[in-house]
Amino acid sequence: MQQHNSPINPLPWVVWLLALPMIAMELVFALGQSGLTSNPGAIGWRLEALERFAVFPQVLRAMWAAGDWPLVHVMRIVTYPFVQASVTQAIFAVVILLALGKLVAEAFRPWAVLVVFFGAAIAGALAFTLVAGSGVPLVGAFPPVYGLIGGFTFLLWVRLTGTGAQYRAFTLIGLLMGVQLLFAALFGGGLQWIADLAGFVAGFLLSFIVSPGGWGRVIARLRQR
Repeated sequence: MQQHNSPINPLPWVVWLLALPMIAMELVFALGQSGLTSNPGAIGWRLEALERFAVFPQVLRAMWAAGDWPLVHVMRIVTYPFVQASVTQAIFAVVILLALGKLVAEAFRPWAVLVVFFGAAIAGALAFTLVAGSGVPLVGAFPPVYGLIGGFTFLLWVRLTGTGAQYRAFTLIGLLMGVQLLFAALFGGGLQWIADLAGFVAGFLLSFIVSPGGWGRVIARLRQR
């Protein structure tokens, strides 16, 4: 029997699970801005979503000070990645998510991908809350996407362990952070990069726990060398 192989490798379902809500949000925002709806407030749907789902550091700090944790605000630390500040941000975030998510999901179990993604999102939100000023919200998928970059870096690092070239695994994150800091210096970017870096670190460290074999895999590679 002749087999027909698709020229495009299908994406793991867990990657679509994360990407589709972001895509759906952008379609809704586009519909609202098109003026095709009967709702006069539709043009402001993106702003309303940002107000509902973004992380506001002053809110988290106030919750910490009061010892009161309303679920509607706690949920922001895992919902903010699904709303993007602009169409451009959404395109870049989804493209990187699909690419890096595929690479990580092919090596990790689905639940492990979710742990890395949401663990990085939480780490990014907490780090941003510690350093950002009041009134500056955190929104967008880049912190958890950087977490997936951390997972991918872990896979490269394990592969290169014992070769003396482990540092090459960090080439991608070094390049991305360098470009991001350059743009921040030239165009006055904020402290988003701190959330992204925290997401990367969280994704890399969580991979030691949730990847197949975990730390034992690293030890085995070292012994093979």
